[in-house]
Amino acid sequence: MIDPSQVLRPACCPPPDGPPPLLLLASEPQSAGQARAFAREFIGYHSPNLPTSHVDVVVLVTSELVTNSYRYGTEPDDMIQLVLTTGNGRTRVEVHDPVRRAPHYRPASTERDRGRGLVILDALCPQSWGVGDRPLGKFVWAEVSWNN
Repeated sequence: MIDPSQVLRPACCPPPDGPPPLLLLASEPQSAGQARAFAREFIGYHSPNLPTSHVDVVVLVTSELVTNSYRYGTEPDDMIQLVLTTGNGRTRVEVHDPVRRAPHYRPASTERDRGRGLVILDALCPQSWGVGDRPLGKFVWAEVSWNN
């Protein structure tokens, strides 16, 4: 008979300390609110001493990127992936979706209440945002400096 105390058990990966850097979201309007709450929780845990103004900008950028992804980068039943990292003087927000089409500026209009997401990104993350390809889609990223 084998003594149970002598059995070697494989080392298991410990659970992540705090919120993980990745969140999967459904392609639906409620995802923007879930992404905002996740961004606040993530930064609050991983970088608790950052100013509220920085967190507020990251939350707004996250909301804009997820909203744009939901509206223009997905079809029903698609998933959106949000990835956050914080450190080295900045917080990086990435939103991945399955559509390759890159975001583009919409002409200014007083008749529409939408279409200003990229203008907001330009204002909050000047020269610190872009688009990248991935095997099945794209990702849009933005970096918010701790100086904001």
